[in-house]
Amino acid sequence: MTLVPDDRLLEGLNPQQREAVLYRGQSLLIVAGAGSGKTSVLTRRIAGLLQTREAWPSQVLAITFTNKAAAEMRERVGALIGREEAEGMWISTFHSACVRILRREAENFGFTKSFTIYDSADSRALIKRIIKELDADTLGFTVSGVAGKISKAKNELSDVESYARGANFNDPNEAGFVEIFRRYTESLARANAFDFDDLIAQTVYLFRAFPAVAALYQRRFRHILVDEYQDTNHAQYALIRELTRGIAPEHVPADTRMATSADGGIPGASLTVVGDSDQSIYAFRGADIRNIVEFERDFPNSRVILLEQNYRSTQNILDAANAVISNNFDRKDKKLFTTIGSGDKIIGFTGYSGHDEAQFVADEIQKLHDEGVAYKDIAVFYRTNAQTRALEEIFIRSALPYRVLGGTKFYERAEIKDAMAYLITVANPFDPLALRRVMNVPKRGIGPATEAALQSYADANQVTLRDAMRDASLLGLGPKVTGAITGLAQILDEVSATAGTAKVSDILVTLLQRTGFIEALRASRDPQDEARAENVEELVSVTKEFQRNNPEGTLLDFLTEVSLVAAADDLDDSSGTVSLMTLHTAKGLEYEAVFLTGVEEGLLPHQMSASEVGGPAEERRLFYVGITRARRRLFLSLAMTRAQFGEVNVAMPSRYLQEIPADLIEWKQSPGDATSRGGTQPRALNARRPQFSYASSFSELPAAPPRVKTEWANRVTNTVRDNGDLTLAAGDRIRHVDFGDGRVTAVTGAGPKSVAEVQFDTAGRKRLLIKIAPIEKL
Repeated sequence: MTLVPDDRLLEGLNPQQREAVLYRGQSLLIVAGAGSGKTSVLTRRIAGLLQTREAWPSQVLAITFTNKAAAEMRERVGALIGREEAEGMWISTFHSACVRILRREAENFGFTKSFTIYDSADSRALIKRIIKELDADTLGFTVSGVAGKISKAKNELSDVESYARGANFNDPNEAGFVEIFRRYTESLARANAFDFDDLIAQTVYLFRAFPAVAALYQRRFRHILVDEYQDTNHAQYALIRELTRGIAPEHVPADTRMATSADGGIPGASLTVVGDSDQSIYAFRGADIRNIVEFERDFPNSRVILLEQNYRSTQNILDAANAVISNNFDRKDKKLFTTIGSGDKIIGFTGYSGHDEAQFVADEIQKLHDEGVAYKDIAVFYRTNAQTRALEEIFIRSALPYRVLGGTKFYERAEIKDAMAYLITVANPFDPLALRRVMNVPKRGIGPATEAALQSYADANQVTLRDAMRDASLLGLGPKVTGAITGLAQILDEVSATAGTAKVSDILVTLLQRTGFIEALRASRDPQDEARAENVEELVSVTKEFQRNNPEGTLLDFLTEVSLVAAADDLDDSSGTVSLMTLHTAKGLEYEAVFLTGVEEGLLPHQMSASEVGGPAEERRLFYVGITRARRRLFLSLAMTRAQFGEVNVAMPSRYLQEIPADLIEWKQSPGDATSRGGTQPRALNARRPQFSYASSFSELPAAPPRVKTEWANRVTNTVRDNGDLTLAAGDRIRHVDFGDGRVTAVTGAGPKSVAEVQFDTAGRKRLLIKIAPIEKL
């Protein structure tokens, strides 16, 4: 008999969502279109399993792709059935779940539970060192190239031994890579460290090498749910396969109360995956779209449920998305629909340059803001980071508040990585990478030659670098340097002795004080060091917050949590600024208004996609993802010319624009162009829908009229204009280099942040930062 959860869990669900919540077969694929409420379905499905006692919380494993998504899911399940009732569930990312398993089981294959997790920067530093030792850079090996190849191999579950078996050693480059891969693997093992790709791959190896260990987790997790299944790679797919296998009779405990099959084994866990092949955009990270496309073959007798009702976007936006993605063939056919209504038409714009395009975006954003749309509800997407230059220049001139997502994150800053390295070397004395990073931070007179001598001693005596530091008096390095080395080793040893019981914040403060780290930053005359000191103090605050939230949390727990922070977890939804980001970063987000820029051949689809199998189809999915981030307003823009690599090239409209029905887009005119220095008579350009002829280019579009002072590309300088103490008041007349004459209608802000709102005679209303705008008072 199927148990049904109470009506509260099913309230407000459409028929397909309700079916997905209630289905109780062995395997279920929920094909969830963009904005179709998949998180609500997943959380209610979990809550239903717990409420009807079909599973205990400890028997549920729910996988998401970011810590932020995991926290949201945990919170929502707790709100549905009670937080205490939900305790014990494993709701986490793939990497977080694997770290928990490896911390418990890594000793099975020679690692300790205090292993270090190397991020991409740590991995690249180690690879760089190995390439230098082998003089492999002379053979053309690069750090990024080797790192990418190793990562790809691990995501395909190929370790150095299996890779070597298939390598062609007659090829010097292949032989060289195998040697680098081998040394990299051995260095990680000696350091008691895993890189990020190892976390999943090593867990799969663990289960395959130790069936009894695998059986523990197969028996524990009876219901496994995976979000964003279209983004899984081969290693993640293999992990799910291992966890959902049935338990062989020889590994079933004699006292088990679980239902057994005819042969005495235990059937595999039930599996629910949620995803959308139309949003598979991470092939460059190893994501394999076949995992979701071939789900029914991999898991026979699966149930497939389509979620097609969209709760986010207007129908015009969805019609455009449906029309575009229908041109891909590796997908489940579905059509998104909504009850919200048709909404506004999509706005299209063709500029004569990237700066024209950026000015259009800035002007439209200001109009939206004047209509009541908050800056934080507006986003600008682009295919490549290089496209931000023109946007930022115009946004600064227009005094628009913005942020570029994907910049240097807190934990990537040098001073934070230094402080974290101190904590790592305390937790894991075997790790030489963290120790090398802090050996001369702050400066102690320990240079590269001294470090090399210590490493040589360690290698010759088969001891760790930390052991070599303790024996520094045997190396004849001189009293001052020897004292610095042994002094640091003593500090680390003393702090390590208390690391198992001391609070993380106390450990960090002790290290910062005893090593002189924070004092050196504060004593520096470099003004940037003051900001660095503040960042380190913020890290202390982070450790204190961690301790408040995790009273029993250890240093190892803190290091694990920090190492698993994802870029998507850093997004601040409360920021009062326009968000600029790549289309890949935009996945999973939504905004009231979206500007999708650079919709041109060579950018979208990217020129590199033509040489990749399935590349154009993935680029189309990327375009689809960008379109479906918009709730109410969508803008598509492109330029006739685009500056790249110091040259101005003619661009062509993206082939994907042709796939959108013409009646869904309203094409706007290019902005007026000044015809003289004064710029008082802008002339409107004839703009229309771009012509889709790939043999020609924009040659079919109207020719641009003469451009004098409005050609931004010819006037970009490396200096910032300074209008000194220029002040303006409502009623003043001004002249702008590009917009001509106008009247100030209002002034807000003070000092260098003063902003003037100006009604120009011919260019409309603009907001200008008085300090740097190219204006003069009449």
